[in-house]
Amino acid sequence: QVKLVESGGGSVQAGGSLRLACTVTGYTPHMAWFRQGGGREREGVAADNGAGSTTYADSVKGRFTISRDNAKNSLYLQMNNLQPEDSAMYYCAADGRPTYFSRLLQKSTYKNWGRGTRVTVSS
Repeated sequence: QVKLVESGGGSVQAGGSLRLACTVTGYTPHMAWFRQGGGREREGVAADNGAGSTTYADSVKGRFTISRDNAKNSLYLQMNNLQPEDSAMYYCAADGRPTYFSRLLQKSTYKNWGRGTRVTVSS
């Protein structure tokens, strides 16, 4: 069974940075970060297909970087130039079923989820 535990959330001022981490038990090739806040639907932020390719939501391109360290069973999200609209609960997600690259930022792609870590950005 896959278990995901996020860490690294916190409160920062606009323009600041945070690095989220997700520790994974069990291997799953497709991994992603999602966020949910401000009454919005849970949205995909960044994803890694386990084969060296990544994809990002347009709203975070150039500011966020997803990476993984398989030796440490960990997934990371480096977030720079954070803005108030980035405030949300951030969730780690993982799945091992075959999928299309275009679906990596869709929440329906993932059946394994962490409990989330909160990010608050003040102006």
